[in-house]
Amino acid sequence: MKVLHARCAGLDVHKDTVVACVRIQEGSTASHIVESFGTTTKALLALGDWLGEHEVTHVAMEATGVYWKPVWHVLEPSVELVLANAMHIKNVPGRKTDVNDATWIADLLAHGLIQSSFVPPTAIQEMRTLMRTRKQLVRERAQHVQRLQKTLEDANLKIASFISDVAGTSGRAIVKALIDGKTKPEELLAVTTGRLRADHDTLLESLRGRVRDHHRFLFKLHLEQVEALEKAIASIDAEVGSTLDPFRDQVTRLKTMPGLSDVAAQVLVSEIGVDMSRFPTAAHLISWAGLCPRNDESAGKRRSTRLRQGAPWLKATLVQAAWSAARAKTGYLRAQFLRLKSRRGPKKAIMAVAASMLTAAYYMLRDHVDYRDLGTDYFDRTNKAKATNRLVRRLKELGYEVELKAAA
Repeated sequence: MKVLHARCAGLDVHKDTVVACVRIQEGSTASHIVESFGTTTKALLALGDWLGEHEVTHVAMEATGVYWKPVWHVLEPSVELVLANAMHIKNVPGRKTDVNDATWIADLLAHGLIQSSFVPPTAIQEMRTLMRTRKQLVRERAQHVQRLQKTLEDANLKIASFISDVAGTSGRAIVKALIDGKTKPEELLAVTTGRLRADHDTLLESLRGRVRDHHRFLFKLHLEQVEALEKAIASIDAEVGSTLDPFRDQVTRLKTMPGLSDVAAQVLVSEIGVDMSRFPTAAHLISWAGLCPRNDESAGKRRSTRLRQGAPWLKATLVQAAWSAARAKTGYLRAQFLRLKSRRGPKKAIMAVAASMLTAAYYMLRDHVDYRDLGTDYFDRTNKAKATNRLVRRLKELGYEVELKAAA
């Protein structure tokens, strides 16, 4: 097999150690030199010097948790790095050691058998970390709001039936009044905005509960957590605002697509970057994101078309954006959703819409153009005969005789 890299190295990265194997090809003979290093900054710098002494040009490592990131940051300026998916470079089981793993990675790299994973630039990585942290905080806030609502139900306060958001203006005012010791329904109703969706008597009955000191303690605990998380989310939004400056034009362009809010566009940029040359085609990007059916065929039979995990942070955001676009009154994305929903069901239809949105984002970022909607009647225009036959058949099923005549 042809050797592409005469001097390369494979790294088996762990939490406290890095096992490095340098592979040197001289003629038809290959030699391996193995050394172990720590993961402190001093040890990683020594690793870089050791690789330089052996004139290594390419280094490969597995994407092991977060432990590969410090190694990547230290070695990135001096050698060309390749990040491998651990699922793609598994060795034959039975003889697994750290030295064997590092040697196997070096051999694969030398023959060009490792497909590099997508690693964005440092600025995109920082933005990605902020957006992922923001999403985690939003999830934690939602959990505390749910626990707050659960405590209200335990106290037999039915305000969640008439307030859309317990952590909203009226809901929060009622909870603070309960914490202050107010329990009379009239007092609780007086602190609301007065725009609740129920009559006065119904609201009074829903606010008549049995609140104990235990409930007040939990109200205060969860409300303080919600307010602290909201403050943290606001600080992240402010930090993202400064980090976003180099990519503000791309985010603004992506927001022209239906369903993509400001936060969703920021997540999209942080997950896929702005340089689309990493992905040869839009299909490669969709496959990387895990928005297309897997290939699982044996003996001519398709065994499974389930979606693989792909990029979970990106996929979740795109699905949420796809639901928003599908609920629009007009547009190509809504037409696509309705067209597929009747045949394949809403879940498969929404995944197809998410894939279409990612395809559009790919070309928008690659060609620096705004979103251009194909129109609600796109499918009717592209296949007019099929649409006509479908409508005629439906009219005949309803008992009408149909005679078609072209309009003047």
